[in-house]
Amino acid sequence: MKQFLSFVRKEFYHIFRDKRTILILFAMPVVQILLFGFAITNEVKNTPIAIVDPSKDVETQEIIRHFEASKYFYVVDELQNIRQVDDAFKKGRISLAVIFSENFGTNTKRNGEASVQLITDGTEPNQASMIVNYATGILKQTSVSASKPPFVIMPTIHMLYNPQGKSSYNFVPGVMGMVLMLICAMMTAISIVREKETGTMEVLLASPMKPIFIILAKAVPYFILSVGNLASILLLSVFVLQVPVAGSLFWLAFISLIFIFVALALGLLISTVVESQMAAMLVSGMGLMMPVMILSGMMFPIESMPNVLQWISALVPARWYISAVRKIMIQGVGIENAWLELTVLFVMAFFLILLSLKKFKVRLN
Repeated sequence: MKQFLSFVRKEFYHIFRDKRTILILFAMPVVQILLFGFAITNEVKNTPIAIVDPSKDVETQEIIRHFEASKYFYVVDELQNIRQVDDAFKKGRISLAVIFSENFGTNTKRNGEASVQLITDGTEPNQASMIVNYATGILKQTSVSASKPPFVIMPTIHMLYNPQGKSSYNFVPGVMGMVLMLICAMMTAISIVREKETGTMEVLLASPMKPIFIILAKAVPYFILSVGNLASILLLSVFVLQVPVAGSLFWLAFISLIFIFVALALGLLISTVVESQMAAMLVSGMGLMMPVMILSGMMFPIESMPNVLQWISALVPARWYISAVRKIMIQGVGIENAWLELTVLFVMAFFLILLSLKKFKVRLN
């Protein structure tokens, strides 16, 4: 144990002596969380919706057909009552609920107007605004193009989880996923490659310590520092960007630790296929940044992508982490509604750690 702690202490010395490492570890997360939280906008197309239609008359069926014919929407469910709407949102099945009033058709004939509720997921406010605009346009188009005299539809709009429509509610989970992935993978890969590049890894392996403990000793400092990064990101999110932690802080921290394990294991894997620090930085930095930004759901809705890209995005760990953070942190749901994301991250962590340790040991023999 003393030998293990001495290796950990040595790695901390390496980190704090390198100003570039300190800059990447602590300055980049602060800059990115502020930049992405305030500066980025979004757009959307193609949205899963649910319909609540208690009247089931000719007018509502006509409107539903217009929604089904639109390229922006597809109806995934027709719910029996409004009480089922919240559950559908928490399970992530829908992004919009269209709720018709009772006696919708009768009201259009009697008063020339009727009411419709549009309930959308405000965790992605720019996307929610676009969804509402598309839905309102369909409602207006249907009311004017009806064969009978046109009627007026009065939409009532509700944005769940983010009634103010703040864009930071969307990008804080995304930046958390990107920062933790890049920092952990990049720093771990560079650290181990540096030892190989300078020829000191063989010296370390010649010590009485087993190779697996040497590798873990290299990873422990970055794990601890990543926990500090996580804390700083959450503090900035809550007190600067005004994004509260609506769900369990324990489960948010727990799933973040699992994601950090995944990123560290990915960094170990990268270190087995590169021979220089520059190559490690390019592979772990540029090679991971684009998939995280494009295929994780951070900037673009996954359901809007072609099926091939959706399948590829399932291999990006940040996709599952960002989805879980949005559910727990923004929506405030329990871990039972994020069990899929948690399971996928567990499997990824287990598989990547085994694969990276196995390949790493083979290369050093």
